[in-house]
Amino acid sequence: MGLWSRYRDKRAGTRYPDSSIAPLPATQVRDALLAVNAAGVPFLVRAALPEEKADLVAEWQVPQLRLRLKTRMRLVPESHEVRTLDERWDRSPESGGKRYGRGPGTKVARQWAYERGPDGRRRRVETFRFDSRDMRNPLVKAVLDAGWTWRGVLSKW
Repeated sequence: MGLWSRYRDKRAGTRYPDSSIAPLPATQVRDALLAVNAAGVPFLVRAALPEEKADLVAEWQVPQLRLRLKTRMRLVPESHEVRTLDERWDRSPESGGKRYGRGPGTKVARQWAYERGPDGRRRRVETFRFDSRDMRNPLVKAVLDAGWTWRGVLSKW
């Protein structure tokens, strides 16, 4: 693998399975990705709509942040890879209005409040936590555990 390929893979978030894992059939990879829903995750993995031009979509709406994340996944059985396109829509006041982004990226947010503790002292308490890796990591794990490559793409297919 050349230097350019490694750079592109790193930038796109491509991950490779352990070479000792035999690739599963595409139907089992699809089932494994849909089974992520059963793990009590805050997002939904579903069959893609025709206009989404994918096989599966993971979607997470975060009202506290006015944020919507979407990962479109296309299964490519010939090369045992899941090609993914990450998209995000942000309407937070910090962004100055509506903003769209494509490609892998990590967003972390926390919100805090002050309250009185049992000792009567004022303390800071976390009231909200968000990490976009909470969506990506279970999906990547399902793909890698199936012996397939998680290949991020930066442009629409």
